Amino acid sequence: MRERVGDSLAAHPNELLALFSRFVHQGKGFLQPHQLLAEFEAVIPEDEKEALRQGVLGDIIRATQEAIVLPPWVALAVRPRPGVWEYIRVNVSELAVEELSVPGYLQFKEDLVNGSSKDNFILELDFEPFNASFPRPTMSKSIGNGVQFLNRHLSSKLFQDKESMYPLLNFLRLHNYKGMSMMLNDRIQSLNALQSALRKAEEHLSKLAPDTPFSEFEHRFQELGLEKGWGDVTTRVRETVHMLLDLLEAPDPSTLETFLGRVPMMFNVVILSPHGYFAQANVLGYPDTGGQVVYILDQVRALEEEMLLRIKQQGLNITPKILIVTRLLPDAVGTTCGQHVEKVLGTQHSSILRVPFRTEDGILRKWISRFDVWPYLETYTEDVATEIAGELQAKPDLIIGNYSDGNLVASLLAHKLGVTQCTIAHALEKTKYPESDIYWKNLENQYHFSCQFTADLIAMNHTDFIITSTYQEIAGSKDTVGQYESHIAFTLPELYRVVHGIDVFDPKFNIVSPGADMSIYFPYSEEKKRLTALHPEIEELLYSDVENTEHKCFLKDKTKPIIFSMARLDRVKNMTGLVEWYGKNARLRQLVNLVIVCGDHGKESKDREEQAELKKMVQFIEEYKLDGQIRWISAQMNRVRNGELYRYICDTRGHSYRYTWKLYSERLMTLTGVYSFWKYVSKLDRRETRRYLEMFYALKYRKLAKSVPLAIDAPHAKVAAAGEKGSA
Repeated sequence: MRERVGDSLAAHPNELLALFSRFVHQGKGFLQPHQLLAEFEAVIPEDEKEALRQGVLGDIIRATQEAIVLPPWVALAVRPRPGVWEYIRVNVSELAVEELSVPGYLQFKEDLVNGSSKDNFILELDFEPFNASFPRPTMSKSIGNGVQFLNRHLSSKLFQDKESMYPLLNFLRLHNYKGMSMMLNDRIQSLNALQSALRKAEEHLSKLAPDTPFSEFEHRFQELGLEKGWGDVTTRVRETVHMLLDLLEAPDPSTLETFLGRVPMMFNVVILSPHGYFAQANVLGYPDTGGQVVYILDQVRALEEEMLLRIKQQGLNITPKILIVTRLLPDAVGTTCGQHVEKVLGTQHSSILRVPFRTEDGILRKWISRFDVWPYLETYTEDVATEIAGELQAKPDLIIGNYSDGNLVASLLAHKLGVTQCTIAHALEKTKYPESDIYWKNLENQYHFSCQFTADLIAMNHTDFIITSTYQEIAGSKDTVGQYESHIAFTLPELYRVVHGIDVFDPKFNIVSPGADMSIYFPYSEEKKRLTALHPEIEELLYSDVENTEHKCFLKDKTKPIIFSMARLDRVKNMTGLVEWYGKNARLRQLVNLVIVCGDHGKESKDREEQAELKKMVQFIEEYKLDGQIRWISAQMNRVRNGELYRYICDTRGHSYRYTWKLYSERLMTLTGVYSFWKYVSKLDRRETRRYLEMFYALKYRKLAKSVPLAIDAPHAKVAAAGEKGSA
């Protein structure tokens, strides 16, 4: 990159001098991409604009994600493609270009905030050396397809020589559930013995009817060294046996993935979502409670169904259990959030397990913001470990974390118990709040981002695999930085530098889009299933001229198509940004109406972010005189009616799109199989990373968490705490 900039300097010295001098003249500062492009356009002579835009210089400016100006230097963070970064600085006085190391560039950012520092002992975090021996793709298009890459790597490793097959043999030999052997017993001690047993088993199966139950030939299998888990009937067992024989003969990625997906590994799952009001009714719209709750409940229903199906197909008689672990709220304000255990509706073996936040003074009764939970999570993890041991009477096979707090607790639990961990971020706050890293101190009292960013780093480096909804969540696009990508390198001045925080090419990343509950969110084109009886209510919601606590403003022209959005009213969802954008676009306002469902304009919100967003929403509606073109509806809790509301909107010339939860759950179980095997194969290498994370947690995170003020309950809370602790 330095050579390309050097070439540009030689070819366009006047334009570059004008551009960078302009930066320096404005004094020290931080420039975002849109500011860089605006300045670039401003200095280019009219007759050279097109050539420079399309040339190397234009490429560099468009690829620059930020610039730090410290006269006479201008430092650039250049991103040639997703996941790949280079750092340079230009001396405007001498028009000299230098390549910067990551620590060098981060020091530039620190100097911008704090002035020139002489401290040579800033903590630098670098996870790259621990992952240097791990395989990873190099092409941007491979990002998010981790399991496919890992399967290719593992199958090629197994193919190298016969000794390379022993990890797979040992993995199968160690497999058991509560002391019950599965797949293989002690008769199988070598690969030759395994191959011999499989061939004899295949010969025996060829003489049986396709639907013969496993129980009828179980004794013969045990004599051969094979136990339950191969399948429920002859056909299934034979397929699984044949797959393993193929793998032993000539491993290939597809067969390996399918086989590992069939190995019985998942019977007990723990899903963590500590913050917010987590319940099955009367919680949507409460602060910090929205899509994540719906996501997890739908996920659990589909996952239990898939687990039951696979256990049956594996020929096992095991009852699976799924625990959604969340926070118990004694002050449950009309919800079930004060219940210790609650069965998940629509399931047989899944429950919500609620564990309270507690301190030395007792149990915290009231809700607190997701930004304030950090000092409670270590004790909470200890309590959760005790509770799930009692509920499951076994270790979980998979721990899934949700959001920053859930992922930290999942990391601590997975580390303690030695089980496979999955991380689902839902949202990484760092990209939502521009410059929240370098100016973290300004936001610390309100958001405690030092705790959150530290927790995110620990979780994403500890976890065995990461599920994201989209490619963009990992690595953004050609022009925008991804949520995970923003954690590659950053600094929290005077706290620590992250030289290499995460690699978006890591094969732990997998794109698995969430599904929809097809009984509720079926397409608008399925007319026979449409809930037309709800249309009068929906028409009232959308089009009535009366303003009340449920809807604000009205639609003057009811024939226009509708732009529709339903979300929580907080900064990240940016509903106010949608309203502002609509308000500024006169042509759009002529063509379509805007309908938004968010917040509750009928009562005062407890959430500080929502309070600010409510004020902005009212301000934009008044400023752009949107009444007559916008309908603002309070948060809607009736999911059945919401499904028909989406379809009704589609009737106004909208569109409807499915992922199903069945596909999601199938993928999740396959990922668990592959990554559990990879965890076993790479356990020695992983141990180094775990030790590094232990130090980071003990020396940094714990101090940061203790600095967050504890919440103060109402005066009666401490009196009741002792009794609540026992009943919880």
